[in-house]
Amino acid sequence: MCKNILVIDPSRAIRNTLKERLEFEGYTVDTTDGSGEQSRKRYDLTIADERHYGGSGRWVALSDSSEVERVVSLLHRGASDVFTRPIDMNRLLSVVRAECDTPEEQPATLASPRPRRTSPHPAVEPIIGSSAHIERVKRLIERVAPSEARVLITGANGTGKELVARWLHEKSHRAGAPFVEVNCAAIPSELIESELFGHEKGAFTSAIRQRKGKFEQAIGGTLFMDEIGDMSLSAQAKVLRALQESRISRVGSDKDIEVDVRVVAATNKNLREEIRKGNFREDLYHRLSVIVINVPPLSARRDDIPALVAHFSERIAAEYGIPTKPITTEAVDLLQQMEWSGNIRELRNVMERLIILSGDEITAPDVTTYVTEPA
Repeated sequence: MCKNILVIDPSRAIRNTLKERLEFEGYTVDTTDGSGEQSRKRYDLTIADERHYGGSGRWVALSDSSEVERVVSLLHRGASDVFTRPIDMNRLLSVVRAECDTPEEQPATLASPRPRRTSPHPAVEPIIGSSAHIERVKRLIERVAPSEARVLITGANGTGKELVARWLHEKSHRAGAPFVEVNCAAIPSELIESELFGHEKGAFTSAIRQRKGKFEQAIGGTLFMDEIGDMSLSAQAKVLRALQESRISRVGSDKDIEVDVRVVAATNKNLREEIRKGNFREDLYHRLSVIVINVPPLSARRDDIPALVAHFSERIAAEYGIPTKPITTEAVDLLQQMEWSGNIRELRNVMERLIILSGDEITAPDVTTYVTEPA
C-alpha cells in the first residue's frame, strides 16, 4: 500500500495542482521540477514528466504526446499508465488509487484475501437531479449494487456513466476494495493483453519488471471497463475467457490466477448494432449485460439543469478558492434551452467558463456572450 508520492514536472501549476488534489485524498506528496539532483527518499509512487524520470519502481508518466508509439514506449519503460496534458484528474486519481491498493511484487494465490483500503476512502460525487429519468437510474443502482450481477452502462459521451459505475461499487459489499478503471479505447491493441492481465518480467523485450494487470489490481473489488465497444475482437475473446472462468494468466506465465472481480462495463455505442456488423462478440455482450442501465442525455432531463448549475457553481468556486457566484434566473433559463451535445461534461465546462469570465454574478447576457447561442 502506498502513501508517499513524488510529482516531477517542469510546470509549477501542474505540480501545485497535483499536490493539492492528492493531499486532499490523504497522500503525502513532494514535488520537484526535475532540474536538480533527485532526492534519495523512497517513494511508493512517482508521477513524472517523461523527460524527467529515470528512476525505478512504480511510476505514472505525463506526456505532451498521445501518439501510440510514444505511449507504447512509456509503458514499455515501466509506466503504469500514461496521461497526456491537459490531465484528466478523475482518471489519474483512479489510477493512483489502483496502484496504491495493489502491493508491489506480491505473489497472488488462489486464496488471496480481499484487499481493503488503508488510505482515506474518498467520497463519490453525488448524482444530481430528481427528474424521472435520473430517479430511475438511482433506483436501479440501489437494487443492483448489492448483487454480484454484471452491469452494462449505456449512454452518450459525457452523461455520467463512470459516476454510475462508481456508485454501483460504493453501494456494494466490495466498497472497501479497489475500484479500477480501464479505458478500452485508449489502449493499443498490441498492449491490451498486458494491460488487462499483466506480464512477467522478461515476457517480451521491454518487460523489465513484473506488472500486474487491471484484473489483478481489482481483485476483491470492481473493474470498470469503459468504452468496451471499442475493444478489438481478439481482446474481447480474452476478456470472455476471464469472465467465464474467473481466472487469468499473465503474459509470459503458464500459471492461472483466480480473480474475484465484479465487472461493470460502459459504452456509447449500440452494441447490438456492432454485433450485427461483426465488430462485437454476441457471447461477450450477453456476459456483460445481465443488467443494463441507460444513462439519459442532458437534453432528456432539462429539469435537472438548475440543480446541476448550483452544484457545479459550488464545486468550481471551492476549487478556485472564491465565494460561490450567484446566477440569475434568466441565465438558468437560457442554459435550460441549450442543446447539450456534450451533456453533463459540457455543462460543467460551461459553468467554469462563466465563473471565470462573468462579473459579480452570472447573468443572461453572460450566457449569450460566453456560451453558444441557445438552439
